[in-house]
Amino acid sequence: MLGFGRGLLVSALGVVLAISSASAQLLPSLGGPAPTAPIAGPLSQLPVAGPAVTNLLSEPGAVQAIQPTLDGTGLPAGLADLGAPSLLDLRRLRLREIIRQNPNTLDRDGNGQPVRRGVLLALDPDPNSLRLAMQAGFRVIADTSGAELGMRSVELAVPSRTNVRDALKLLRKVAPLIQADFDHLFEPAGASLAPMSGAVAVSAGTGRGRIVGMIDGGVASHPSLANAAIEQRGFAGAARPTGHGTAVASLLVGRLGAFQGAATGAQLLVADVYGANPAAGSASQIVNALDWLAAKRAQVINISLAGPPNKLVQGAIRAVQARGIELVAAVGNDGPAAPPQYPASYPGVVAVTAVDARGRALPEAGRPIHLDFAAPGADMAAALPGQGYSRVRGTSFATPLVAARLLIAGSPQRLIAEARPGSGRVGRGVVCGGCRIDPRAVGVR
Repeated sequence: MLGFGRGLLVSALGVVLAISSASAQLLPSLGGPAPTAPIAGPLSQLPVAGPAVTNLLSEPGAVQAIQPTLDGTGLPAGLADLGAPSLLDLRRLRLREIIRQNPNTLDRDGNGQPVRRGVLLALDPDPNSLRLAMQAGFRVIADTSGAELGMRSVELAVPSRTNVRDALKLLRKVAPLIQADFDHLFEPAGASLAPMSGAVAVSAGTGRGRIVGMIDGGVASHPSLANAAIEQRGFAGAARPTGHGTAVASLLVGRLGAFQGAATGAQLLVADVYGANPAAGSASQIVNALDWLAAKRAQVINISLAGPPNKLVQGAIRAVQARGIELVAAVGNDGPAAPPQYPASYPGVVAVTAVDARGRALPEAGRPIHLDFAAPGADMAAALPGQGYSRVRGTSFATPLVAARLLIAGSPQRLIAEARPGSGRVGRGVVCGGCRIDPRAVGVR
């Protein structure tokens, strides 16, 4: 149920849940990096993959489904028809692959979710708990206090020769009062676009009072964003353009000819938590991004990312909500058999799923603890970095449409009045149904 009180993000793995042509080609790459190298070894030997997934991944190019990238392309036709167990297999393979490709920086938690290697996070620890932790071999490597949210986050290096799973058990044993967690990674909750290097979008306009924030990858320059008021800040190094971030931004404030975002004229604040690095997007970076967006007085924050529950992210979400800021998050695209994704599943966060052009809920959409609204998230176009547009699919792209309407409407209660019936699990209904840009209207076949 939607929470209206003030109570209670993936790294960039770029799971691509677009159902495209079986012979889908890479989208135009205008000087960007080459696609990620194929997974080593026979696909038939991949762990946890059932027959349906193994057969799917034997098709040319399909292995991109589990490649850790911010800028992938679509899967062969019929992905959603594989069913929940196969989508869950793809999720497991994807999470294993991002860890395998980044062994020096990533580890896993007890559920196989990627986390930063050798690091734990403590939320507002008391002095005695820190003392007990250091006596047990932990070491403080960063101590950060958010200026706006007032949260203190302490990064602890784990004892030598100890993995993060055993380290968290040890920390909770020696300092039982400490609130500690892994530094989880969060993923973009939708198909990404073509690999791209290019200029980061800069502000060329002036917002008209409304301020919307987004936590995502960086936003590239694009003609539809040329007159938008955009401010970007990097939280994993300098802000770097990504296909996913550019698409989301265009759906918020883009405007050019037949293409129009749902909140044109608003000022857009972009918190890049990836820096074009698929092994970034961690809980600590998301917390820092939330603090910045709150300080910049964003009224609504779009989070087209999904990941596991995390104590620090939850604490930051509560602090943001206490300041009257609305948060809108995607439910993810790993199917109904996957565990509920966060921050969409936190109380008070507006959880968004996606529908196709006929108003039908996408079968690959996740199943959160609560579901509030749906919006178009398939059979639609969004901006491609640099120039042009591409078809997009996923709950990532429905979320900015709901965030835009919430920014304009002013409250979740008013969105309920706008919502229209849909087919399947659509929460309180479909919002912004007329906001879908037909790909043919902008020259996309």
